[in-house]
Formats: sequence, structure tokens, C-alpha cells
Amino acid sequence: MSEITVPHVEPPYPFEAYTHVVEPLTEDDGGGYLVSFPDLPGCISDGETIDEAIANGRDAFSAWMSARIHIGKPIPKPTRHGESAVPVRLMHRLPRSLHANLVARAKAEGTSLNTLVTMLLAEGLGRREHHA
Repeated sequence: MSEITVPHVEPPYPFEAYTHVVEPLTEDDGGGYLVSFPDLPGCISDGETIDEAIANGRDAFSAWMSARIHIGKPIPKPTRHGESAVPVRLMHRLPRSLHANLVARAKAEGTSLNTLVTMLLAEGLGRREHHA
């Protein structure tokens, strides 16, 4: 198989315009972090740290854009904030006791932990905005 060199081309939208998702990789998957772009199918990278994954994601973004332009495929427009069809993943460290309380409350209310946390965050934001 012969190699093809794809020249770098400036993309129509900058890296910062696209949502990127950073997720931890399991030890079975080699550890570190995976970065992906919901608007750009197949554009992924990884790194040992979050910063390294994002830096490698920038390189993957540039290569993905250049290759896409080189073969004449259209470049997807970035999804505007608030219009994402992809749910946002929030990772936050909690004390074990708080996590246990949230799990117990979700079970008591017959809902998932995700639904409960989303509801509590929305209620808290609503109260804060009301008092601001």
C-alpha cells in the first residue's frame, strides 16, 4: 500500500468552534483519555492526560479537516451550543457519602441517578437565577 501525503489546508471553522468530548479510558483500553468530536465522525485521539488528549485532538482535527477537504467531502458545520444532539457528559468527583445519598434518593424516587442529578442542578440554577 502506498502512502498519500495530504497537504495541510485551513479548515472553514476553527478547532474551538467544535464541541469535543474527553472521556477516561479504562485500564483495559490502555488508560489515559479519549477525545472525540461529535460533529466530526471518526475524528478521535487520545493521550495520557486530559491536556495531552486535547493537544492530540487538535492534531487529529487538523488531519481530519485536511483529508476531508482533499477528497472533496463537505465539512460539517459545528453544532451551536445548546443545539447539540449529543448529550454532554459531566464528570465530577463526589465524596462517597454524597454519592451514596444521591443513589439512595434516586432509588426512592424511582428514577436514575443521571435524571436526579440533572433535576437537582436545574432546580438549583433556577433558584439561583430567581434570587440574582
